[in-house]
Amino acid sequence: QVQLVESGGGSVQAGGSLRLSCTASRLIYSTYCMGWFRQAPGKEREGVAGIDSDGSTSYADSVKGRFTISEDNAKNTLYLQMNNLKPEDTAMYYCALQRGMCRLSRVFAGDDPFTYFGFWGQGTQVTVSS
Repeated sequence: QVQLVESGGGSVQAGGSLRLSCTASRLIYSTYCMGWFRQAPGKEREGVAGIDSDGSTSYADSVKGRFTISEDNAKNTLYLQMNNLKPEDTAMYYCALQRGMCRLSRVFAGDDPFTYFGFWGQGTQVTVSS
């Protein structure tokens, strides 16, 4: 089992920045993908960004150029630096772990993220006001 704990959410004004963190109790796969997802009220959970165990990254079109995903393997911690935040970024943000190479492109195309990502954190709320 793996526990994922997110932190760093909060309330900011449009144009502001936040840095989310996700700490894993342990990484049980040698090849894996860790991703950030978000879910706004009344909407489906959507992929935001992902990073493979080899360091390859991928982003949803809506956040490219504004968000940066990174990880600190020594600390088993995943980060999401969010700059130039917009009101439409308001959502609960979740981190998740998937065994094997990232399938986030399929999530971006509409697949259910729970099909691929088996471990999830409880989420951290991000609220962006205009």
